[in-house]
Amino acid sequence: MKIASVQTYLIRPRWGLVEITTDDGYTGWGEAVIEGRASTVAACVEELTEYLIGKDPMRIEDIWNTLYRAGFYRGGPILMSAIAGIDQALWDIKGKYYNAPVYDLMGGACRDNIRVYSWIGGDRPDDVAKAALERKEAGFSAIKMNATEELQMVDTYDKIDAVLERVASIREAVGKYFGIAVDFHGRVHKPMAKILAKKLEEFDLMFIEEPVLCENMEDFINIARVANIPIATGERLFTRYDFKRLLQTGAIDIIQPDLSHAGGLTEVKKIASMAEAYDVALAPHCPLGPIALASCLNLDATCYNAVIQEQSIGIHYNVGKSVLDYVLNKEDFTFVDGRVKLPTKPGLGVDVNKELVLEENKTPHSWKNPVWRHADGTVAEW
Repeated sequence: MKIASVQTYLIRPRWGLVEITTDDGYTGWGEAVIEGRASTVAACVEELTEYLIGKDPMRIEDIWNTLYRAGFYRGGPILMSAIAGIDQALWDIKGKYYNAPVYDLMGGACRDNIRVYSWIGGDRPDDVAKAALERKEAGFSAIKMNATEELQMVDTYDKIDAVLERVASIREAVGKYFGIAVDFHGRVHKPMAKILAKKLEEFDLMFIEEPVLCENMEDFINIARVANIPIATGERLFTRYDFKRLLQTGAIDIIQPDLSHAGGLTEVKKIASMAEAYDVALAPHCPLGPIALASCLNLDATCYNAVIQEQSIGIHYNVGKSVLDYVLNKEDFTFVDGRVKLPTKPGLGVDVNKELVLEENKTPHSWKNPVWRHADGTVAEW
């Protein structure tokens, strides 16, 4: 069996897919994208195609190392996202060839299902208490929300108070033991992050996410010292070497690698095992599409330290199309009591609606995140 073709597709709302076919008719799907740079990642996949055509798709580890190591420059969001999508598609082919879910080929499942959480609110959260209660009534046991609007490095306390009021309203609406995660989204710099984290302690949060950007990962330990809230981060890290430095800070409780950004299942399985050795939990980042979600579920199945899974059904970023629009076996992605069962179909477990993919690709999306500015005109972190 040899790889015969590699195709890329840009589909709404903001995703990029990779389709790899073999000379004997097997097809594998992957999701290769950096949100806002989807066309760049697709171009990278196309550039890597010459390393793939004619190769044995079963030799995933060799192909992965060729794509990563055979180029002098390595790492970073574009290359690792391209490799991620290719890697997912290769695992999909391998599972289909052996007529087994991917997790059965990665050591087998250590769990039957995984807890999931749902997003509420947008980038400027409003009426989040009502939204959280609706998610609770729908069966979820946890939600996540963005914490703040734009914040300057040192800002005013009215913005801090607004965050506290929103989180307090959620806690009052859903009760003491419902999971609440607050995503700082990298919008908060160290001076305000310490203040906000300390003041959020009273709400018994599930975790705070990206209290500062990982480019300032030496500051995580300072935030951990002032607030007894689990710290989660990692969506903007791309290799095991990035996560090595993060884990060595001793400040992180939950890592959030993205299987469409950090080299796919092959790399994130290794990252997850590294984290387990540090007694750190795994909660893969996944505000993306069905292939990314299925990849996460296959990985979660094999990782003892996986605790909860992000998913983007109903997320505010999804405009025009949603996750299950591209899935023919929708019943396999049903959430019951805030949990989802493991995929059962061979490969990653997604029957892709290729007809819709082809239709959407006729008018490729060009999604970009908004550009925010502070009152003084300087660019704000989004």
